[in-house]
Amino acid sequence: MKSMFLFLGALSALVGVAMGAFGAHALKASLSLEQLATYQTGVSYQMWHALGLMGIALALLQAPSSKLLKWAGFLMFFGILLFSGSLYLLVLLDMKILGIITPIGGVSFICAWALLTIYAAKKPHINRYTHDSH
Repeated sequence: MKSMFLFLGALSALVGVAMGAFGAHALKASLSLEQLATYQTGVSYQMWHALGLMGIALALLQAPSSKLLKWAGFLMFFGILLFSGSLYLLVLLDMKILGIITPIGGVSFICAWALLTIYAAKKPHINRYTHDSH
């Protein structure tokens, strides 16, 4: 596999589009407005974080050994599974207990973005042997 996070991001976007279409067409008539809004929140967060995963994949091209980026990617994907997944299941199975899982996914998203922010804020490492001083 060329890039695990590019793959996971693309897969997440594919599933997000499918879930969005399913919600808009198959579920619209059978769910309340509140349930549809909850479902749509899952789709929206999944799509944004799918793009985030693809961004992490691109950043890893510049720093393939970055532990910060790798942890950010894993946390972001974990967040998609827990946050969006729990919202889908909450609505589709009408199991309110699944709502306790959603915040764990949200915290995972926050941690992923924090790690990405820390990575972006770090000063670049300059190799003194190849740095052009002009």
